[in-house]
Amino acid sequence: MPLDPALRDRIIASVEAGFPDQVAYTQALVRFPSTRGNEQAIQDFVFRSFRERGYAMDRFAMERAAIEAHPGGSKYAPEHSEAPIVVGIHRPKQETGRSLILQAHVDVVPPGPADLWTHPPFDPVVEGDWLYGRGGADMKAGHAANLFVMDALRRIGLQPAATVTLQSVVEEESTGNGALMTHLRGYRADAVLIPEPEDEKLVRANTGVLWFQVEVRGRPVHVREMGTGANAIDATYRVIGALRALEERWNADKAGRAHFEGEAHPINLNIGRIEGGDWASSVPAWCRIDCRIAIYPGVGAAAAAREIEAAVLDFARADPFLSNAPPRVTFNGFFAEGYELEAGSEAEAVLGRAHEAATGAALESFMTAGYLDTRVHALYDRVPALCYGPISENIHGFDERVSLSSLKRITTAMALFVAEWCGVERV
Repeated sequence: MPLDPALRDRIIASVEAGFPDQVAYTQALVRFPSTRGNEQAIQDFVFRSFRERGYAMDRFAMERAAIEAHPGGSKYAPEHSEAPIVVGIHRPKQETGRSLILQAHVDVVPPGPADLWTHPPFDPVVEGDWLYGRGGADMKAGHAANLFVMDALRRIGLQPAATVTLQSVVEEESTGNGALMTHLRGYRADAVLIPEPEDEKLVRANTGVLWFQVEVRGRPVHVREMGTGANAIDATYRVIGALRALEERWNADKAGRAHFEGEAHPINLNIGRIEGGDWASSVPAWCRIDCRIAIYPGVGAAAAAREIEAAVLDFARADPFLSNAPPRVTFNGFFAEGYELEAGSEAEAVLGRAHEAATGAALESFMTAGYLDTRVHALYDRVPALCYGPISENIHGFDERVSLSSLKRITTAMALFVAEWCGVERV
């Protein structure tokens, strides 16, 4: 049943009243430099924030063996975070509505050189409509929104009439294993909402992602005898060429894929890191690259990995040097499959009504060619997994920023969604 207009207006006013505190809370989250492996402090802060509001609390570590045994588990590397997962649970007086998971991640990508930022990356400056800072958009604004939609209801004496689970995870930017761990812990709901920065749209389809590393060994000699050696860095560039050819083959396979065939280049290979050699005057004996590539929904991560290995080794066999020293391919992070959100669920209809009430426009959907934790809930919980969030700019880049007016609109939509989806009862 659509919300009563009077209740709708009270919720909209309550979000407005609490928005200055919400912005301040978002800024507090941004101040934590919560890059991979450094999320313990922010998770402690989140734990306290949830507990202060009276939620039943759960804090737990990742279980590597369980993750690795699951088909959705991504690969462990030495850099894998050991920070805990934090969960706060709202339980109603009487369970009359539909349950919900509100999830967000606290991990952020490295900021890069600080001198390329207008403001320090972990200084959450507000200028006009924009809140700046690494992670402010991706996705600490959404993280705060999850909490403040619950606060907005409580401010008018109401709470969800169903279980709502607030999940604060890590490893979203590198494996997705944090979200998977909540699944393995047993948390389930009738629907899931994750407010990633999606320009006020609903994600209809999402690529899977693989991370892998390629290591090439060379034959070092003094540069005066360079022709007698084998330069591992030069050889690595040739391997990258073979990977680019694979990328183009995968892009050519977009025909007939409903959410992808209209995109110019849905499958992107990124060479994200390169290191090699030991001395400027020695032909380098080694080179290593870290890579990321997308895969279509329905393509198995293991099958894609075999194609990547085959592409590298087939090229190596035809290369004069690499045929005698084949590169080594290691999968060291994301090993995650994509998903498509089936249209027509009641959860989507409720979000559509909430979005229209908050923005005055119909809810649009689109494909995004990056990893999203909603894949866990779509593929393994098999429930409507809604990814929907504010307008932002420069995520993963310099001067990352989120629109505050957009954040207020999506927080309003989320609060209206929670009220209709879960129902409400007096506190």
